[in-house]
Parts: sequence; structure tokens; C-alpha cells
Amino acid sequence: MKFGPVPLEDAAGCILAHKTNLPDRVLKKGHVLTAEDCRALLQHGLETVVAARLEAGDIEEDEAARRLGLAARGVAVSEDTAFTGRMNLYADSAGILVVDTDAVIAANRIDPAITFATLPNHSKVTADRMIATSKIISFAVPEKDLTRAEAAVRGAVRIVPFRPRKVGLVATCLPHLKTKTMDKTRRVLEDRLRPSGSKIVAEARVPHDERSVATAMASQLAEGADFLVLFGASAVVDRLDVLPAAVDLAGGTVAHLGMPVDPGNLLMLAEFKGAPVLGAPGCARSPKENGFDWVLDRLLAGVDTGPDDITAMGVGGLLMEIGTRPQPRETKRQAPSAKVAVIILGAGKSTRMGGPNKLLARLKGKSLVRHAGEAAAGVTPAQTLLVTGHLADKVSAEVADLDIVPVFNPDFEDGMASSIKTGMKALAPDTDAVIILLGDMPMITTANLRDMIETYRGNPNGLIVAATADGKRGNPVLWDKRFFHELANLRGDIGARHIIAENPGFVAEVEIGTSARLDLDTPEALENAGGSFAEQQDAGER
Repeated sequence: MKFGPVPLEDAAGCILAHKTNLPDRVLKKGHVLTAEDCRALLQHGLETVVAARLEAGDIEEDEAARRLGLAARGVAVSEDTAFTGRMNLYADSAGILVVDTDAVIAANRIDPAITFATLPNHSKVTADRMIATSKIISFAVPEKDLTRAEAAVRGAVRIVPFRPRKVGLVATCLPHLKTKTMDKTRRVLEDRLRPSGSKIVAEARVPHDERSVATAMASQLAEGADFLVLFGASAVVDRLDVLPAAVDLAGGTVAHLGMPVDPGNLLMLAEFKGAPVLGAPGCARSPKENGFDWVLDRLLAGVDTGPDDITAMGVGGLLMEIGTRPQPRETKRQAPSAKVAVIILGAGKSTRMGGPNKLLARLKGKSLVRHAGEAAAGVTPAQTLLVTGHLADKVSAEVADLDIVPVFNPDFEDGMASSIKTGMKALAPDTDAVIILLGDMPMITTANLRDMIETYRGNPNGLIVAATADGKRGNPVLWDKRFFHELANLRGDIGARHIIAENPGFVAEVEIGTSARLDLDTPEALENAGGSFAEQQDAGER
């Protein structure tokens, strides 16, 4: 293929490299120029165009992408129509994606213009999920290179469909383990099994000793289970511990203990009378992804999984921390002088107030947003931001004399998450933690915020510090930088409550009384607190 400037008198039949506008139409990138196109371009004042001209032995981009994708397509995989040099492959059923990684790498090293990309190997996928794409970067590639790539990538992607299993759950009991924790463990496991069509057919809760577990395992198989999951009340810490000892006693075989995936290190893989047996690590009580998911999904699809497979999981095996773990793997790494910023949320439309902007309402001679601004400024944070939206200029003017930087949220009508995201993007890169403060909570004081900061600095596991009122969590909330990515990717109008719920082991609390749950977002709440809208407030604020 030849590429570069082409005189228009010779350009008919060439492939246009860049979109070009004409008075009556647009010639798109990839358009094959006609003699009429060339005349129109000449009349438009152009003399040359950047274009590609195919040579003998070249394969056009769509056909090349189609051939490459079809070559890679394996069992239970379908394709769509090639377009603009790309063809996508899809899973025909729910299951596990199995990729020949060496084949994909080999194909991608033949010609930089010939590319093939997939989801991570052994990803769990649903039916119709896109799993791979072939993309030809240039307008054409030499057939000899394409033929080599086809041979290299032949059958490289396939889906191993899930096979619904009848799962027996054996859970051991110790005095410290609450019934509600065991109930939640079952619900979480049921959720993990649902995509494969598998179900728990029997559950046994037994004392934490090997004989009780071994007896329960045999009973579960007798009741029709063909797959066993064992949850120990205490983590497996040795090959002779209760769960592996129970497998031995029952006549089963322990294939492997431990895995280089964190969370998930304390997993046991075993077999008992032809049924797979998984000894679950403690982190599997949480719905968050952990090493247990990786092995469970493979086994539910019937993908052979042994010690070599598990020990190869270390690269990419450092997953998100789970806050419910009794011993989190990492405490805060910070100095007593950790830089704490404050984000005041003041962008909303005050819909529940029925018209006026609540942040401009007056209480004790000050606007609500002024109360929040003075409380934040009083702790001398590393940075204070006020996220604005509705009536941004008027809201910002209320704190113009304070050391507060207004940040406008153009998407404020989308809800609270958009304002949190706006504030997070404006934080200084060396920020260690941030307090998110609602602008309509005038009873929050500088002393309250200082107490939260001191609690954060003094608690190595306190990555989240929540204000409480009589033990019930409210606002504001302080967040360690470990959660900045999640905060910056929130959606909707629900805030970040779910992050707190998913990480109870990292939450510290500061009791500040009713101030933590008092937000003045209705006329009744404002009146009951002694506040009002100033008579001179103009109609533009309503």
C-alpha cells in the first residue's frame, strides 16, 4: 500500500485518509474517491489529498479484520460484521473466556497494523458480551502478513459454558461467629452461583472440628450435592488445620492450599468422591472480588484448575482491599501532618425546598453555605473547595472573603455524585484525605471537623471517619486517599454510602450529636431550626 499526498487528477480509486468537507457534502475518512469527487475537490481549491492506494497483494481493512477475527474464533463464539477495519467477537453463552495468550501475542507481533485484543484470560462473561476485537490500523495490509497472523491466532478464543452445579455448603461454628454473619455468607455465595445457574441444595452448620466437617461432607453428597464449599469459622492456617484435616478424614484429596491472590490467600482446593471441594477464605464472605471468585468460576465451567494454575495467578492477583477482613493487609502510611482537604457540596437545585436556593437561606445572621464555609476554613485545611452549580455566582459570593476556591459543576443537575466527582478532580495531587461536607448542614462546627481529622490521624485502620448522631452515621465523612478513585467514579444521586457499607473494617466514628443528621432541605426543617429566606431575596434566587 502506498500512502501520502496524491494529485487530484490521479486520485480516483484512492482511499481518502482524512475527512474532507465540500460545500454540499462531507467525504469521510476511508471513502474511495470517485472521478466526480476529485473534480469537486479541484473546484473547491484543492490540488492534492492525502490518500492510500492499494497495491497487488494488499487486503482491504474490513476484509482483513474479518479474516483475522474468524481465524481466532473458537467454540461458543460469534462475530458481527466488519466495519471501519474492525470486527468484534461475542460470547454465545455465559461462561469462562479461555484465551491462548501465546497465540494472541504471536499474531500481534507480525505487523503493527494487524491487532487482536481480548478481555483478560479466564474472565467470567455473560451471553452476548463482547470478548475480543480484531482491528486493522491501516487501510490495507499485505496478504502474506495477514495469512501468517491467521495461522498464529487460529482458535485462540473460546468460551467454556457454565455447567449448573448442585452445591453443598458446610459452615463451621464458633462462639464469636454470629448467626447473621453466617446467613449473609450464604446469601453472598448464592449471588456468586447465580450467573452459572448453580444453586445451594443443602447447608450444614457444624462445630469447628474435622470429624463434624467430614461427616457433613458425606451427608451433602448423599443429599445430591456435586460440588462442596466449606466455610471455616476460623481461617485455615496450616495443612493440618480443621478443613484440610476434614477432607483427609472423609477420604478426599487436598490438591492445594493457599494462593498468590490477595484477598484470597487462604483458599483450599480439594476433591471428594469426584466432587470439587473449595475451602473458602474469610474474604469470600464479602461480595467483593477476591481469589475465591477466580477459582470458583473456573470450576463451575469445568475448566481444569490445579496447583499450577493457582500458583500462576500472582501477576494481577493484588486486588482491592476488603474492609470486612479482621486483619487488613495494609494500614495507613502517613505522617501526623497528613494533608486533609475539605470539599463543600453546594451545587444542588434545592428541589425539596420548593423553589428558593436553601444555601442562601439565613440562620443566625448567616447563609447556610456561610456556616459551612466558616467551619471548614477554621480547621485550616490543606485546601478547601466549594462545588457550585445552581446560582453558582450567588453561592460563591457568600464565602468570597474566605480561603475557599469555588469549582463549578456543569453537570450539577445529574445529582450528588457529579458534584463529588467535580470536587475530587480539583483536589491537589498530594492530598492524603478529604472531608466531604454538605453545604446545608449549618450546625457542623470547626471543632467537629478537627475531631474527625484527629481521629483519622490517630487510627491506623481508620480510612473512613464518619460523623454520628446517637450512634447513627450521618455527615460529614472523611475519606482516605485509598478511596479517591471510587469517589471520583460515583454515579447518580446516592452519594458514597455504599462504599462505607462495603468497608466496615475501615470505618471509625466520631459522635457529634444531632448536627450529623441535621440538613435543612425543606421549608419545615428550615423554619424549625429558626432560619428563613431574607425578604430582599430577589426572584432570581427562587
